[in-house]
Amino acid sequence: MTQDPDTTATRNEPHRAAISHSLFEDALAFVSGTTLCAFSVLILTHVGLITGQTAGLGVLLSYVSGWSFGAVFFTVNLPFYLLAWRRMGPRFTVKSFVAVAILSLMMEVLPRFVTFQMVNPWVGAALAGILSGMGLIILFRHGASLGGIGVLGLYLQDRTGFRAGWTQLIFDLCLFCAAFFVLDPIMVAASLLGALVTNVVIGLNHRRDRYIAT
Repeated sequence: MTQDPDTTATRNEPHRAAISHSLFEDALAFVSGTTLCAFSVLILTHVGLITGQTAGLGVLLSYVSGWSFGAVFFTVNLPFYLLAWRRMGPRFTVKSFVAVAILSLMMEVLPRFVTFQMVNPWVGAALAGILSGMGLIILFRHGASLGGIGVLGLYLQDRTGFRAGWTQLIFDLCLFCAAFFVLDPIMVAASLLGALVTNVVIGLNHRRDRYIAT
């Protein structure tokens, strides 16, 4: 017999409080989570692919502008922090700002130390999807995120009732349509595979009814 997720979560509140992460654990999680995501972006940019959400926008703009992904990614996230503060609170906003800053800094430094000789686009997309999915799960479980589109979706949902998931889907559709003007169609198709893998990894592993952590 299955249990209702909300009921299960309520019953587990004392346990949830007992395993709250310490500052040291949060710091390790931020480093490990952003490192996984940084390697994901390294693979994507080496092959010439993109991904979804704000990270995908940062990658695409870096291709068009010639600026580094780190600088673009940090900049495009700035407008969303006010929404995050209002919708998610200061704790989430500060943690997300720190996570974005760490990832942006890593993407300025890592390419100097890590290079790839050859990566098949389809294999690279799948590997990048797995790495980013696991990295994001680590950050989610420590109360942070790496992108502003999800926060925008939640904000619009509160104000208008328009579902947050639809906002994210519309954004990704527009992003990948724009990618056709910059990338080869095969690269866009491989990018879609990577984005799909990321969402599958998150969907299967980031569930409050199965895994409890704060």
